[in-house]
Amino acid sequence: VQLQASGGGLVQPGGSLRLSCTTSGFTLDYYSIGWFRQAPGKEREGVLCVSRNDDRTDYADSVKGRFTISRDSAKNTVYLQMNSLKPEDTAVYYCAADPRPVNCAARFFYYWGQGTLVTVSS
Repeated sequence: VQLQASGGGLVQPGGSLRLSCTTSGFTLDYYSIGWFRQAPGKEREGVLCVSRNDDRTDYADSVKGRFTISRDSAKNTVYLQMNSLKPEDTAVYYCAADPRPVNCAARFFYYWGQGTLVTVSS
């Protein structure tokens, strides 16, 4: 099982960015997928997760109405669309996967990819 996040970069406040998580070694539809972030000096927090059956999506309160998650099973890729970005969204973003229908907390996810840095600054 492998995951690789990409698409990070520098963006101005109010801007948008789409992160991609390319996966391999497992069937995407059968796994819960999560996006997490970690800012310097802070714990890793769950941003947005979708359960393996797509029957539940969990959002951090800070990103509701701004971030969305989607998956393209044909491309084995999960996306995180981030709109109306704020400086406090600056962090390293990670994607993770787990075969269980887990809650959106880092301790529940087994497989992790390397992160991609998102910097929101003018």
